[in-house]
Amino acid sequence: MSIKNTPFADKHLALGAKMAPFAGYNMPISYTGINDEHQAVRRNAGVFDVSHMGEFILKGPKALDLIQFVTSNDASKLKAGMAQYSCLPNDMGGIVDDLLVYCIEENKVYMLVVNASNIEKDWNWIQSHNRDQVEMHNISEHTALLAIQGPNATKILQSLTEMDILNLKYYTFVKGRFAGVDNVLISATGYTGAGGFELYFDNEHADKIWKAIFEAGAPFGIQPIGLGARDTLRLEMGFCLYGNDIDDSTSPLEAGLGWITKFTKDFVNSSNLAAQKEAGLKQKLVGFEMIDRGISRHDYEICDASGKVIGKVTSGTQSPSLQKAIGLGYVQSDFAKEDTEIFINIRENLVKAQVVKFPFYKG
Repeated sequence: MSIKNTPFADKHLALGAKMAPFAGYNMPISYTGINDEHQAVRRNAGVFDVSHMGEFILKGPKALDLIQFVTSNDASKLKAGMAQYSCLPNDMGGIVDDLLVYCIEENKVYMLVVNASNIEKDWNWIQSHNRDQVEMHNISEHTALLAIQGPNATKILQSLTEMDILNLKYYTFVKGRFAGVDNVLISATGYTGAGGFELYFDNEHADKIWKAIFEAGAPFGIQPIGLGARDTLRLEMGFCLYGNDIDDSTSPLEAGLGWITKFTKDFVNSSNLAAQKEAGLKQKLVGFEMIDRGISRHDYEICDASGKVIGKVTSGTQSPSLQKAIGLGYVQSDFAKEDTEIFINIRENLVKAQVVKFPFYKG
């Protein structure tokens, strides 16, 4: 399978980005270094090319019914201009994908934004439940997506549009003219915990919009940011990464996603998940900070004081903001309480850690 490029690939190369394959795309991992880029987003503003993500449009009088059945959250609460975090449960108690649901026109038109690695899988899964033949369009190939994140993102972007994004509430969006381009969707969402926006637009406007954002952001010292810092930023917030912290085998309840799992409606595998909730969870996803020196990595064993394996690490890094090693992992429920002492098996050494509450970074 040939590697794909986003519409901004030439920009990344011109800026000297370190590139690597990710989810079938040639993506920038870093430009000036992960720590530098991470701090730029926390303190100022940074631009992420996330055009590899997938976008589906669902249309018609039965579009909401389909979304309600295949997603765990309650999309009937969405009015036009609102977005929602949700997941696609599978039949086995796990997660097909996590996603965003955008209400473009209430009860009629919705956009689903899915993870790049799952575009085909998600499309086939949703289509397999599409008994009412809801009109579905996969617009991923010609949709560009930039995330502008950080405390100065609003000032920079507001200068490029007459739409009021200054007062845009979290998980709402507007659609209109931006940087001289029509039909740009500006969403007050993101994956960093630093505030900011995500912009969806047609590939043909990629050059114009990229240039406008960097010109408007130049006085603020805006920087391009790679996937390396995207990962450290999301981990500081305790946000799940599909394929690491959640996957086809992880329950949304065990992953701490009970808040997007609404049993007020019927959805895929809802009765089994409700039974799991009633019976009590055997394991839970927790955040932990390393007490002793060491950095945890994906799939490292988590042990109790006697060395017995009680779980495994799903994500781990050295937090640039906190200057300490942090991680996520599943542990037996008895060990999930805040302040519980656990041990990470790092190269046959049990290294002490402590369960802490999310987010790691409080801002």
